[in-house]
Formats: sequence, C-alpha cells, structure tokens
Amino acid sequence: MTVNNDLRQAKQPVSAALAGPYGHPFHPILVTVPIGAWVGSLVFDIASRIVDRPGFLAHGSAWLIAIGVLGALAAASVGFLDLFAIPTGTPAFRTGLVHMALNLGVTAAYAAGFAWRQVGDYPEEQGVGYGQLVLSAAALAVLGVSGYLGGKLAYRYGVRVAAEDVQADGFRTHSDRPPGPHA
Repeated sequence: MTVNNDLRQAKQPVSAALAGPYGHPFHPILVTVPIGAWVGSLVFDIASRIVDRPGFLAHGSAWLIAIGVLGALAAASVGFLDLFAIPTGTPAFRTGLVHMALNLGVTAAYAAGFAWRQVGDYPEEQGVGYGQLVLSAAALAVLGVSGYLGGKLAYRYGVRVAAEDVQADGFRTHSDRPPGPHA
C-alpha cells in the first residue's frame, strides 16, 4: 500500500454510524467529558484541602471521577474504531497504540481512585486524602501526555481529518468556487 492510500484509509471511518462521518469523528467530541470531569475533580480535591467543611467537595470529586470514567469508556469505544482505520506498521498506528494504552491506564487509575474513595466516608470536616489527591494529579498529568499524542494523530498525521482539498472549500470565496452545488 502506498503512503497516499494509507493516509486516505486513516481519514475514513471504519463505521460512520459508530465513529462519526468523514471529517466529523465522534472521539474528539467525547473526550471532552472525561477531561472536563477529571480536571474538575482535581480542582474539587485541592479545594477540599483548603475550605471549612470540605465534605461536599470530596463527594463532588468522586462523582466527577465516576462521570469521567463513564465518559472515557464511551470515548475509548469510538477511539478504538478510529485506531482500526490506521494501517498497522506505521508511525501513526504506533502513536495510536501508545495513546490508547496511556488512556486505558489513566481510566484504570481513576476507577481505582473512585473505588478507594468509596472505602471511607467523608464527614463534613474531612477533605480528600493526600494519596487520593496525588493519584488524581498524576493521572491527569499522564492524560495530558496522551492528549498531546492524540493531537499528534490528528494534526500531524491527519487521522480522521478531512483531506486538504476538502478543507480548502472552507477558505474559498464565492468567486473562487467552481459552478455547481456546494456545502
């Protein structure tokens, strides 16, 4: 297979119904849920070490972690489909595997952190433990590295990104367009 065919293959969805149509993958939309939830949970964790009566922040953080884990599972399912679109043996595929492995590790760390938080009760005067806070901060740091790799897949390798000739339509003025129907 040639490089152009490999690149064309990596831009096409394995299943448009499940992974999103050409040029509109679902994975980048879905990753906002765990990223937002886990960033919010870390903010709540830190705040629980600062405020009086921090129990509500500790409870809120646990809920955000659970929402993030569920969102990560949804994002992983469509991300896995996107990985199938990348030809094996390529740098893009290897980057995708590392991206996936890091994300699975982060999700497992947050799931373990959620379970750890269920062991004890958070009275109003008790914040999140330092070990739990460190686990969340470390998992979020790894998520940042994985996000960098996800950006590399999209912006450097063009995985699931529309071809440049399709992108160019967004930059043509009315006078630059050839006659015919346009989106």
